[in-house]
Amino acid sequence: MPTANELRQGFLDYFKGHGHAIVPSSSLIPQADPTLLFTNAGMVQFKGVFLGEERRAYTRAASSQKCIRAGGKHNDLENVGHTGRHHTFFEMLGNFSFGDYFKEEAIHYAWEYLTRVVHLSPERLWVTVYKEDDEAYTVWEKKVKIPAARLVKCGEADNFWQMADTGPCGPCSEIHYDQGPGVPGDPFPNGEGDRVIELWNLVFMQYHRDEKGMLHPLPRPSIDTGMGLERLAAVVQGKTSNYDSDLFQPIIRAIGEAARKRYGASADDDRAMRVIADHLRAIAFMIAEGLLPSNEGRGYVLRRILRRAARYGRLLGLGLDGPFLNRLTAPVIDLMKGPYPELERARTTIDQVTKAEEERFLDTLDKGLRLLDEIIAEAKQAKQRVIAGEALFKLYDTYGFPLDLAADSAKDHGLALDEAGFQAALNEQRERARKSAGFAAAKTKDIYTELSGIVAPTQFVGYSQLDTEGFVQAIVKQDARVKEAVEGDEIEIVLDRTPFYAEGGGQVGDQGVLTGPDGIIEVRQTTRPAPELFLHQGVVTRGRIREGDRLRAHVDPRLRLGAARNHTATHLLHAVLREVLGPHVKQYGSLVAPNRLRFDFAHFTPVRPGQLEEVEAIVNERVRADAPVQTKIMGISEAVQEGALAFFGDKYGEEVRVVEINTFSKELCGGTHCRHTGEIGLFKLVSEGGVAAGVRRIEAQTGEGAYELLKQREAELRALADILKTNPADVVTKARKLVTTLKEKEEELEKLKARLASGGAGGGGGETRMVAGVPVYIQRVDGLEMNDLRALADTVREKLKSGIVALGSVKDNKASLLVAVTKDLAARFPASELIKPAATEIGGSGGGRPEMAQAGGKVIERLQAAFDRVEEEVKRKAGA
Repeated sequence: MPTANELRQGFLDYFKGHGHAIVPSSSLIPQADPTLLFTNAGMVQFKGVFLGEERRAYTRAASSQKCIRAGGKHNDLENVGHTGRHHTFFEMLGNFSFGDYFKEEAIHYAWEYLTRVVHLSPERLWVTVYKEDDEAYTVWEKKVKIPAARLVKCGEADNFWQMADTGPCGPCSEIHYDQGPGVPGDPFPNGEGDRVIELWNLVFMQYHRDEKGMLHPLPRPSIDTGMGLERLAAVVQGKTSNYDSDLFQPIIRAIGEAARKRYGASADDDRAMRVIADHLRAIAFMIAEGLLPSNEGRGYVLRRILRRAARYGRLLGLGLDGPFLNRLTAPVIDLMKGPYPELERARTTIDQVTKAEEERFLDTLDKGLRLLDEIIAEAKQAKQRVIAGEALFKLYDTYGFPLDLAADSAKDHGLALDEAGFQAALNEQRERARKSAGFAAAKTKDIYTELSGIVAPTQFVGYSQLDTEGFVQAIVKQDARVKEAVEGDEIEIVLDRTPFYAEGGGQVGDQGVLTGPDGIIEVRQTTRPAPELFLHQGVVTRGRIREGDRLRAHVDPRLRLGAARNHTATHLLHAVLREVLGPHVKQYGSLVAPNRLRFDFAHFTPVRPGQLEEVEAIVNERVRADAPVQTKIMGISEAVQEGALAFFGDKYGEEVRVVEINTFSKELCGGTHCRHTGEIGLFKLVSEGGVAAGVRRIEAQTGEGAYELLKQREAELRALADILKTNPADVVTKARKLVTTLKEKEEELEKLKARLASGGAGGGGGETRMVAGVPVYIQRVDGLEMNDLRALADTVREKLKSGIVALGSVKDNKASLLVAVTKDLAARFPASELIKPAATEIGGSGGGRPEMAQAGGKVIERLQAAFDRVEEEVKRKAGA
């Protein structure tokens, strides 16, 4: 009996033997297709080929594609665990023809593979065809000789496939497998139950559907087929549930061991184990792709899958306490790392991210469940049948408590949820956040839209030259088109040809000078509000500029080189962060300016100092390698297939520019770069910190900026050395000594405070006497300096609440005296007046700060006399 790994490889080997190129699985993140949340079929990476937007070096291909169906249009999440055939993550086996073979060959390959390679019984196979596809029906009936009883014509809903409302589409033939009467369900395809299940779908792309819904024949019909490996493995291995195949059983056994439960003993436990086993596969593969849990997009899907698995383990049957999912990702990795080595590379990251998210969720559960209990109790007390949407939103917004979990708990109490009210509150919060952040939908100015339809596209030549001539196609002043501009005017110029790089991809626009026959413009920024419209924004510094002038366009070479250094360094930084921290690191945003760079990236914890040092060292090592920086233009899918990093949400054309740095880095990028990494000179990290949940930010400098930063830090080191009265080389040693001394002083002070509080200071315990009806606290505490006495006086005054404090200390044969008064008595007994006569007793003047005095001589006797004079002065003022 073949294993799933053998089936996967056997499928690819079969089609390789029939002239197909074996194409590796693309990413789960469809980087070249922002219309999809996840790759959900094998044809996704070939979409550009099917649409005629790109060509490949082959016309027939086969693959085993990683897929996720847990969000968007194709979402199997809620069915997982309840059936034996639904999954969030699965592998789709497929063969493809791009204008090469068509129906007869595709049908022949599928039938031969199923009946002669994996030896499924032909008597158990059914075929459905589109009711109007006589060509396919004839092939199945005459060539394959499927009995009419098992060859069924179906309608458009079951047997006609289309990519979208318009575009490529066509009929399909589906091969179904009858699992036998022991499985509940109808004994024919597309019926109820799981007895007859779809196994392989053969799509014949032969039409183009236009906006009116009309079908037009394609000049080069193509083939797109898909078969789930999980379902194939179950059928070939004689199992009626995918979860009983060798793709799932090792994982399920590990779950059973953790929960001390046996799979097959309880329907509820079995369902929980199936959910967890499925979700663990999705979790491992999604994190290996660089995804992190978040509250939106793909990150939210990951969070929802992970938390759903945690709920099934903790609340819905298995009774697992504490984080457990991270430990169970290990069996998934061990099982799948052969065909997907990225899992092994990301093993540590998968463990850490899963554990951190599950711990966060457990905390959410504990707090959220308590609040939900209160909400339910209030609703029942008020005899309400529906929980208000605002209350649900508070639960979600404050604790991240999932709405579906709240629904489960509410259902147990016979309550429903106001989901419309919840959604309204959620939308309102998003709008507030958008306004507070200053975000608004970017709207192209009318003048730019107008110009885009009038002027010729600007030809950008700035990759290879910084100086050229251009023809003035338009001048914009104060959002209006003008024929000329004079000295002092702030304007925007559109040229037919320019070396100025327009702001984009995180890189700031070029600056420089435009020189004409009668005037000069200082360009302060270059932007591109439309794909082929370059705006040179600046001010006329001399003469005048007219529409139709020929200008000499000159980019500031120093600023351009600075930006190029920082842009190339950003690519190196991105690559090295992925090496050091893990493949989950993905760019979330960047700023590339002539004087600095900023890089935002996905990572779930602060980067440790040792890791930052390693990153900086490796980047500088690659700078010193003086590796060549090469660019080339290629098709988007081909570039991604070759490993170039692309970024979801970015819009790419049919052809893209790939920037490759030796074997270090390969990214889709339209920015300007160094010719060799050595031109960067020096890379220096400036800071690292968090900017949002799961997003870190690094700031750094290169070249001149890094040199200036080092000079600044040297100057600061010299200034610090002057303050510490040492030389720069000994600053650290001196600072450590000072810190040690300070710590010793603080410890000494704390001990003395404790002695004072217990009345055990040197010279006798303190006591409070009533003098003329006023509490006067007197204490001698030896060994303290005046700052220490002040700190102690504050402590005593706080305890005393109302009264006068007189503290004295003897140190190095010198006496110190301090008098302090609580706020309520300060007007009647000013401290400065109480201490003046007392200070004469110890030989001091009470100058400087009059409530403090220091003196020498027979210190102990004089200090006692000073205390007596304080009391006499209190009596005198009280009598007055």
